[in-house]
Amino acid sequence: MIKIKSLEEIELMRESALIVSKTLGMLASEVKPGVTTLQLDALAETFIRDHGAEPGFLGLYDFPNSLCMSPNSQVVHGIPNDTPMEEGDIISIDCGALKNGFYGDHAYTFEVGEVSPEIKKLLQVTKESLYVGIREFKVGNRVGDVGYAIQKFTESHGYGVVRELVGHGLGREMHEDPEMPNYGKRGRGKKFVEGMVVAIEPMTNMGTHRIKQLKDGWTILTADGQPSAHFEHDVAIVDGKPEILSTFAYIYEALGIESDEESEFRQKALVL
Repeated sequence: MIKIKSLEEIELMRESALIVSKTLGMLASEVKPGVTTLQLDALAETFIRDHGAEPGFLGLYDFPNSLCMSPNSQVVHGIPNDTPMEEGDIISIDCGALKNGFYGDHAYTFEVGEVSPEIKKLLQVTKESLYVGIREFKVGNRVGDVGYAIQKFTESHGYGVVRELVGHGLGREMHEDPEMPNYGKRGRGKKFVEGMVVAIEPMTNMGTHRIKQLKDGWTILTADGQPSAHFEHDVAIVDGKPEILSTFAYIYEALGIESDEESEFRQKALVL
């Protein structure tokens, strides 16, 4: 059952989402060769708690850490470890926070040092597909409209769209209805209404869309060993239109990147 949020609840969810955004922004300058994902995980847990929230992933379904850290051919749900990151790696950092009874949950795939032009294109297309999907999240459209838009855009660049893992509704639970696949057919699935909040999160593979799982029961890999990218935003429907509750602005500030990609999805300016 889809749980509709009031404007007051959406503002509480924005607060949770922005704690995640600030955590990712703090981590942005720490993602570099020689650093381990366990080191980043420890920084994130401390930061989240210092901002009055609880790590949303720690202990959820018995997950052992605060961050899902998925480098290179890992798609999602990677477990932090002691392996240092290397020049040319990419790493998806997926983070959650629980505050005021509501979850924030979003993700960004970072470059570790200098990466190849082919990797840069994969990241850019995946991030662009996120906004392509968000544009379809509005009153009167359906789940299939978002999935179709993401799939069409991504596959036009020759990439594989992961089928088995999807976005989701978000609220007092980390995973609520509806499921939000990154593929589909227009006009299919549940209809979007005012007050819905979802996490939209394209997962794009450079090669095949097929995946496999490690014996740890968590880590998802591309079946062909090629790189995968993952970007995620929390989005509400306000006044019939998509309103992004999370932001990449803290990441961009840390990395010296200028971007107005989120401006069309904000009804009021974001104050950093």
